[in-house]
Amino acid sequence: AGLVGQLRASRNLTELAKYTTGLFEGLEKETGQATGFKQNGSISIALTEGRMEELKRGASMAKNFGLAVDVISTAEIKERVPHYNMENVVGGVFLPKDGQVNPIDVTQALATGARSRGAKVFENTKVTRIIVEKSVAVGVETTDGTIMADRIVIAAGMWSRELGRSIGVNIPLHACEHFYIVSEPIAELPRNMPVVRVPDECSYYKEDAGKLMVGAFEPSAKPWGGGGIDEEHAFVTLPEDMDHFEPILANAISRVPLLETAGIQLFFNGPESFTPDNRYYLGEAPEVKNCYVATGFNSIGIQSSGGAGLVLADWIKTGHPPMDVNAMDIRRIHPFQSVRGYVHDRVTETLGLLYAMHWPYRQAETARGVRRSPIYQYTKDLGAVFGEANGWERPNWYTRGGVTPQYDYSYGRQNWFPCADYEAKQLMSNCAFFDQSSFAKYSVEGRDACKTLNRISANNIDVEPGRIVYTQWLNERGGIEADLTVTRLSENKFMVVTGAVPQTRDMAWLKRHTPEDAHCVATDITSGLPMIAVMGPKSRALLQKLSGADLSNAAFPFGTSQEIEIGYARVRASRITYVGELGWELYIPAEFAAHVFERMWAAGQEFGLTPAGMHTMNNCRMEKAYRHWGHDISDEETPIEAGLGFAVAWDKPGEFIGKEALAKQRGRKVEPRRMVCLALEDNSASAPMIYHEEPIYRNGAIVGSTTSGAWGHRVNLSLGLGYVKNEEGVTKDWIESGKWEVELAWQRYRAKVQPRSFYDPKGERIKG
Repeated sequence: AGLVGQLRASRNLTELAKYTTGLFEGLEKETGQATGFKQNGSISIALTEGRMEELKRGASMAKNFGLAVDVISTAEIKERVPHYNMENVVGGVFLPKDGQVNPIDVTQALATGARSRGAKVFENTKVTRIIVEKSVAVGVETTDGTIMADRIVIAAGMWSRELGRSIGVNIPLHACEHFYIVSEPIAELPRNMPVVRVPDECSYYKEDAGKLMVGAFEPSAKPWGGGGIDEEHAFVTLPEDMDHFEPILANAISRVPLLETAGIQLFFNGPESFTPDNRYYLGEAPEVKNCYVATGFNSIGIQSSGGAGLVLADWIKTGHPPMDVNAMDIRRIHPFQSVRGYVHDRVTETLGLLYAMHWPYRQAETARGVRRSPIYQYTKDLGAVFGEANGWERPNWYTRGGVTPQYDYSYGRQNWFPCADYEAKQLMSNCAFFDQSSFAKYSVEGRDACKTLNRISANNIDVEPGRIVYTQWLNERGGIEADLTVTRLSENKFMVVTGAVPQTRDMAWLKRHTPEDAHCVATDITSGLPMIAVMGPKSRALLQKLSGADLSNAAFPFGTSQEIEIGYARVRASRITYVGELGWELYIPAEFAAHVFERMWAAGQEFGLTPAGMHTMNNCRMEKAYRHWGHDISDEETPIEAGLGFAVAWDKPGEFIGKEALAKQRGRKVEPRRMVCLALEDNSASAPMIYHEEPIYRNGAIVGSTTSGAWGHRVNLSLGLGYVKNEEGVTKDWIESGKWEVELAWQRYRAKVQPRSFYDPKGERIKG
């Protein structure tokens, strides 16, 4: 449709959208090719209070990202688009720097600009094969001959999945029918009309040469081409389906009465590729070196084009992205997601997500139940309400007290809040178990395993067997590529444990940084090694009764791992925590997991054992200020900025990746950017919740933004983590001397800011 919006879900994606807008501004002048670019602004309209809060939260983010933005009333909307019906309108947000282009003209202009700088464009040329030698892409064969290349990029739209599959590259996407109409000319339509989005009606409106375009992102899409797409469908127009589009059109006629008397000049239905999580793919494929991907743009390709191209060009040139784009990184994908039935079913939902309510903790509704732990049914019988992570069904919370076992979404306290409160209080006073089977685990073995891991890890991995090492894997710039633990099992065998979502990414990083001649083999053992965490002050008594093992501080210190016996099974118990309480993670061979759970649950009744979900785990880790990769830390942040310098072994023998860059940062007199802990002063039942990217103010000026947030049930506070900046240094005095606020949904709230966690900052409860 050629919409050019700038506000995205994160700072970096917004910066890329701003770059695209700037590119379009100068493209016509540079190339001499018309683009149809005009900066007429955009209005997003809310028809519900929930949507209005979403728009206000987005407006606060936009302000934080340096975008011009206004929250506007119904009357102000009417002034800008006088021909629109304001019935049921609550309010809106206006972004004056947004705009629109003609997609065909922009594509021609980009090609013209590329040619002028030496690029060759081959039209009507079919790629018959990607040439791969020893898992490295080296060129392509085409109908016009062979082109050898140092790098190749798969940017084949809805054909990308099959093209990638031909060389073993996983690119899960599926085409869907995508609709819009264009009216006949409407004399009353202003040529400078802003782009209008009415997400509650799944529709957008764009003035197009005196005509009105109405497009849709409907909630129940129609997948297309599941049996394969032949080359004849390169510019296919699919049959009209007025029955499918009729609800959108009916709302459009009501919203813009001018359409009542205007004829439809064009009814367009064409295929567009969509991905399982509604985010496009970018970066180097983990399966084939020098093979890059830029595809699956979910119908926002034009407005993503400049930024995606910028990132990919820099990535190819330097070997790494110029900023954190992990949300788009192709390495986030798990192989199962390319199964035809899965991606077919999931995209029926993802097409509509662009205009769906972006509720906190929203869960996918389609293609569920894919990956289940061996104790899935036990947790379900105990009242688990599941969320999904990388295909895993994970208990997010357990229903209690008559709470309906399904989500009732809002931006405040959702219906599961009292259930999570109960879980956290039981965890603090008795004990609780968490099914963490989704956590990824790798076995790393060989006589060079220690040397390899020690070079990749910032901390010292060369410890005695039975020790657990918390560490980060850094890039050459000192940024955090992975956040995980490494347990030494024997002289030449280690176990790496990381999160569920970066399973593919972290394994790819490990393999890419293992020397080819190293005697070191990494194997993903996630599926065969479920994990149950038992946490809380009574966890020791429970596990000692179950195993007969001595779990005292002297015999089983924190940060160590041992094999113990539970029932008829041998279990690896690791004393570590992500919730800030005494506890152990139990790694159990899959076929013994149900047996161990039954023994544990039966014995646990004496100790008040309760099931607890991932929401409680997240709330507790916020209280302890435990960082979460992908939210609080990324390949842009260093351990020093993130407050993780304690996990860097500066003096260990040998070098580690990122040490040089980190040492330079360590040598600075002041650190201008650091992570801090935040708590709103308002802790009432109506206190707002912090989620991410909210502006942080010091003495009335924006100095940073939040990275994540949650309610801390053990401290009864609305908590957040975030980074703040001060060129003279983020010091204790600077923090304590400031008046702090956090902006949520266009309103500021007073906050307390400190460098350490709000719950048990000395870690005494972990020691038991």
